[in-house]
Amino acid sequence: MLHGNVYFLLIIFIVVLDFVWTQYLAYRNRRLMSTVIPPQLEGIYDKGDYTKQQEYQKVNSKLGLYTSLVSFLVLLIVLTLGLFGWLDDLLRQYISNEILLTLAFFGVIYILNDLVTLPLDYYSTFVVEERFGFNKSTKKIFWLDQLKGLLLTIVLGGAILALITWLYQSLGEYAWLYAWGTITAFSLFMTLFYSNIIVPLFNKQTPLEQDDLRDAIESFANKAGFAINNIYVMDASKRSTKANAYFTGFGAKKRIVLFDTLINDLSTDEIVAVLAHEVGHYKKKHTLQGMTISIFYTGVVLFLLSLLLYNHDIAMALGGKETSFHLGLIAFSVLFTPVSLFLGVFSSMLSRKNEYQADAYAASFGLAAPLISGLKKLSVKSLSNLNPDPLFVFFHYSHPTLLQRIEALKK
Repeated sequence: MLHGNVYFLLIIFIVVLDFVWTQYLAYRNRRLMSTVIPPQLEGIYDKGDYTKQQEYQKVNSKLGLYTSLVSFLVLLIVLTLGLFGWLDDLLRQYISNEILLTLAFFGVIYILNDLVTLPLDYYSTFVVEERFGFNKSTKKIFWLDQLKGLLLTIVLGGAILALITWLYQSLGEYAWLYAWGTITAFSLFMTLFYSNIIVPLFNKQTPLEQDDLRDAIESFANKAGFAINNIYVMDASKRSTKANAYFTGFGAKKRIVLFDTLINDLSTDEIVAVLAHEVGHYKKKHTLQGMTISIFYTGVVLFLLSLLLYNHDIAMALGGKETSFHLGLIAFSVLFTPVSLFLGVFSSMLSRKNEYQADAYAASFGLAAPLISGLKKLSVKSLSNLNPDPLFVFFHYSHPTLLQRIEALKK
């Protein structure tokens, strides 16, 4: 019986507990919302901007609650009625090849999930972001992004999924090692070439012209002993007013990408300070550290997956009549949730520690003041929550809060 299966009961328990815990943290965060500016934020926000920020946070929090509730209820119905198993049985009537069966199974789930989440994404972009002045995207760009994302999922995601499925079905107990090597190679490839291959599908990147900003960046790079020739500007403003910058690649493939919105919003010194922070991550080997941890983590996950993948009781817990790669993968993804949450806490703690170190690296070049002013501008411009609940921060934030960063930089 489906409902008498211990794995079924465990899966339901984990799904419910995860939803309740997530919403509890969100509730704690909502409790701190107020139009009154806290003393520690005076001088960062004026009253008008702060009122707008609180309203933006409130609207997004409600949207997040509705989105999570819909996803939770849909998943609960699917699990309770054994619809994963029903879909598996249905597809087996037409598909006998296990790899094609897995691709079709996840393809159907992907499409059905999109039908649920796409209206919410559309609402977020053209109602919420539009209302608060962030959205610059057109409906044409939005739908083209959806189409491109779908094609990338089919081509890249489908190829990797097909290969991993074949490895687990063909190579026995050591299949996880080959899968580990495959995913690691793909991750390294994407780290080196993501900005060259994937980003151009969505955004135009042009080399930063030889002007005062480029001179200032190159001057800092020389002081830091950081050789870089690839500095690009990305046309992020065609979708949003929010600003950012990122660093990608290794060795000769190192690349700094500045959002054009960042160049518009910050002064030259502030941009250099933000980039000094990114260079600090590289100099402190945070990028290498993160990749090493990610590779090790992937290996552990794949090994544990191999132990449970073809468990008959797990397949039955999802309503299946026989074991399969796709049913095992879905069940494992749920069963692993508590472990993932626990490990995520340590990952966030390490990430916040690294952010402090990168800030300190920028400050060591006398850039503390422009970094502080730049971070303030970016936070206010994006209506970031500067007064989040500490427990919410502990579980969810990969960066320290703005106030914590400012306090550390002033030291």
